[in-house]
Amino acid sequence: MHSRKATDEGAIGHDSFLDIVANIVGILIILVMVVGVRARNAPVQAPPDDAEDLKPMVSELERNQMVQQNLYNDVARAAEQIAAIQRESLARHQERTRLATAVAALEHQIQSRRSELSTGSQEDFDLARRLSDSRIRLEQLRQQREYALESKPEATLIECYPTPLSAAVDDHETHFQLRGERIAYIPLDQLVERFKYDARRQANKLFDLPELTDTIGPLGGFRFRYTLVRQDVSIDTQVATGRATYARLKRWTLIPIANDLGEPIDNALAEGSEFRRVIGGLDPEKSTITIWTYPDSFSAFRRIKQELHRLGFATAGRPLPEGVPISGSPEGSKSAAE
Repeated sequence: MHSRKATDEGAIGHDSFLDIVANIVGILIILVMVVGVRARNAPVQAPPDDAEDLKPMVSELERNQMVQQNLYNDVARAAEQIAAIQRESLARHQERTRLATAVAALEHQIQSRRSELSTGSQEDFDLARRLSDSRIRLEQLRQQREYALESKPEATLIECYPTPLSAAVDDHETHFQLRGERIAYIPLDQLVERFKYDARRQANKLFDLPELTDTIGPLGGFRFRYTLVRQDVSIDTQVATGRATYARLKRWTLIPIANDLGEPIDNALAEGSEFRRVIGGLDPEKSTITIWTYPDSFSAFRRIKQELHRLGFATAGRPLPEGVPISGSPEGSKSAAE
């Protein structure tokens, strides 16, 4: 009875957790619907005469679209997590049912055989059963005692860090590539500025082409390849902005010019290194260090993260499969810093 009660309490707790997660997803869905309804029902204002006055409106529209897309992404991720939890819960429930059925069948078989015995034989049977249970329990305790006496685990140094609660990065990010036990600074901000200039220069080509791919750089050992697509807008947006189409970034990819960019980890952690120079010019309170890490450098990432934590920086790890370049898109997720 005690085992069944513990099992039921565990199941109730698990169901309560599922209810909480489902409620959170419901709230997110409501938020997305509210944002969508407000955006759809917002009154259309007459376009100002001055084109400069349109810039704040366009910026506000882009920010609202970004917020709405982020909410959609959060809801999708939460729905995937709920589905996984439900599958796991179903599997555990089926396993508990199978075990309970097997135990009940064995107990029924034992009671059936016991009922076939005489009264005196039943007493002997019960006594033998209790004795067998006691011997099994005694053997288990003996094995546990021997294991405890023989096991002498080595002392392990446990480094204490704050609870790793991750949060989406909204402040300034500084990017590094960690590959082949070497860390290389990625001048992503400078590359993005060059991309913006080049994209404005190339935008007119999209009147004749549905999309355009080009490459800039190298800068700091990386080339920046980007793809622009032509985006047609609705009549309402044309009235508000005076534009029928605009160029939209589809995807960008960083292409390293060599496989041995950057510094070995030991050199990077030493005084006077390029790594030290870059992070030395940053404010830990306002900057997040994002490290794009390949499988051959996971151990090096732990060393780098330990040093950055000592210096007070929030760190976001971006693991990448071998052979997959660093890339991004407007629909991509933000870094999660700890």
